[in-house]
Amino acid sequence: MSDNIIILMLGISTFLGALGLWALLWGLKSGQFNDEKKFLDGVKYDSPEELQDAILMEQRKKEALARKKEKQKNYMPED
Repeated sequence: MSDNIIILMLGISTFLGALGLWALLWGLKSGQFNDEKKFLDGVKYDSPEELQDAILMEQRKKEALARKKEKQKNYMPED
């Protein structure tokens, strides 16, 4: 490849990297990644029944995975 193409590719990639870094720093400075209010509102407005239902669903999921693992562990192919 010619030297001009390599220089052009390095220049463009450096520019794009700097642009991405600038966008990340701008997002951090302007609070784009701060979701504290979202999480606090989620906890504040959850009812105890909904939280209990979520715990029950997690327990059921764990039990189903345990049964699936046990079933796979005891699997024997037919002759």
